[in-house]
Amino acid sequence: MANGSGSPLPAKTVPLPKVKAPEESLNPRMLLNPPASHPIRLRLLTMLHEQMTRLNDQVKRSDDPSKAALTLSSPELITQALDEEFQIAKGSSAVYQNLIKSRIVVLKKMKVPIWKEERIKKIAERLPKAVPDGPIASTPIVTDLTPAEEIAFVPRLAARQEGLSRHGYVTAMPTETELETARKGVESAQGWEQCDRCNTRFQVFPGRREEDGALTSGGQCTYHWAKPRRPERVTGSNEPRDLKYACCDETLGTSTGCTKADSHVFKTSDPKRLALVMPFETTPVSNRNDIPGAVCFDCEMGYSTLGMELIRLTATAWPDGREVLDILVRPLGEVLDLNSRFSGVWPEDYADAVPYDKGSQQAAADGTPRLQIVDSPLKARELLFELLGLETPLIGHALENDLNAARILHPTIIDTALLFPHHRGLPLRFGLKMLMKKHLGRDIQMGGSRGHDSKEDARAAGDLVRFRIGEMWRRMKGEGWTKRDGEFFPPVPIEPPVMDTEMVPAE
Repeated sequence: MANGSGSPLPAKTVPLPKVKAPEESLNPRMLLNPPASHPIRLRLLTMLHEQMTRLNDQVKRSDDPSKAALTLSSPELITQALDEEFQIAKGSSAVYQNLIKSRIVVLKKMKVPIWKEERIKKIAERLPKAVPDGPIASTPIVTDLTPAEEIAFVPRLAARQEGLSRHGYVTAMPTETELETARKGVESAQGWEQCDRCNTRFQVFPGRREEDGALTSGGQCTYHWAKPRRPERVTGSNEPRDLKYACCDETLGTSTGCTKADSHVFKTSDPKRLALVMPFETTPVSNRNDIPGAVCFDCEMGYSTLGMELIRLTATAWPDGREVLDILVRPLGEVLDLNSRFSGVWPEDYADAVPYDKGSQQAAADGTPRLQIVDSPLKARELLFELLGLETPLIGHALENDLNAARILHPTIIDTALLFPHHRGLPLRFGLKMLMKKHLGRDIQMGGSRGHDSKEDARAAGDLVRFRIGEMWRRMKGEGWTKRDGEFFPPVPIEPPVMDTEMVPAE
């Protein structure tokens, strides 16, 4: 079949995927660092949507036999406008308004045949893609920059501190008044907590209960270790898709759990309660000249009688990925559960570990290096601080968890969960495993029940940052940027396009 412009539509023999547009309002999607104020983004988004609606209505009123396939519903129009504005907003804030205003002008002048061409391209993107035989090759990372130039470039990716506290980051020390209030709350609770796995109320006894030596009440914990998910819809089936636990395929609400643990466990994310266990500390000023240009950082956590605590800390230099610190950590409280399925830290790792000795390395019986261990999270943090200055970029994924576990306030962070934002905005985020597969064709976290490897995760975050730098630098070169002696120079400014005055929102 052909459309009015003479271009063929996708063949009828390949059915179009049934994609129901999400119910969204015409309101800009949330970004951590928005390129303009919300009123400006909303006005520009509204203008974008109006021009798309105008073109869509013209297609609807045409006598083109393919108009049914090309016409968008109201929810689809909103979603398309939101997608376009969001993609532009994720780029440089300096050019956001110029780019979106240019797109509005293009749409205003666009004729229906060109709009149909755009629609056909989008339809083609939804068609099933051929699945290659065998594993997909890993994507090489090409930045067109030297390591020194990458280090000079990477501060451009640092997240702004403003607004981070809304998403779990601690950006300011709790005050003495806040700490005192939290202390009174903990005392009045008398050790009662809610299990992080099964939601049971139980009591914790740091130092052990005198009469029987127990660390917790409530006996065993029965739980599902994976979250419930909705199965993929089978083509042509209208069967209900009940939420099922990925760990055992049980339907939500029909099973109390598939896994048993010796004890209930808890965690807290309240900065005041975290600071009662171990105070936060800001990265100190460093005068050393041997620290890495940037550091990738990952922590593993387990459960103790004081909540979720740091049990392994790993740091690698960036961009070369060499290991600079990898240590086990004895938590401050008594261990309840090492969370081994996810942390990758097992009791035998502690049994086989040797005391930390910088510069030395011992091998286990099988020839693999033995992990070194420090006596507390305070010592682990001190060792990490030796690798950092205030302006050293600290790279990781979902860094608020790692920073809070080590009780660190650091002003220069690059979080790949923010660098590759979810298309619906925060608080939704993509996982590190998915990002690596999507952008670099690489499988990570394949240890199954043996858990994660913090060294692998730290290096993965660093590689994603290099991938993003390559994307950014190629785009900047296309815009006329140049580099010289480790510095980057913008192009000569270009006058923005002339627009009808009634289309330009007030600044």
